[in-house]
Amino acid sequence: MHFSTLRYSPRSHAMPTFHIELFEGRSLEQKRQFVEAITKATCESLGVEPNSVDIILTDVKRENWATGGRLWSEADA
Repeated sequence: MHFSTLRYSPRSHAMPTFHIELFEGRSLEQKRQFVEAITKATCESLGVEPNSVDIILTDVKRENWATGGRLWSEADA
């Protein structure tokens, strides 16, 4: 997860945008619960309104992600 710079709007305080990369395969309901939890925590900690929080989820195939020089798709090989 990384945090982009805060953008500003006359309608609210700083508006955070979260870019979150996940392995593909999570259900729509899991993603819904995840973004609701992030939004709630952000509103509580930064004092912003829910409509000020942007979250971009990107599903990544395991074959396109590597750690320590090894593709996650080959982790069990």
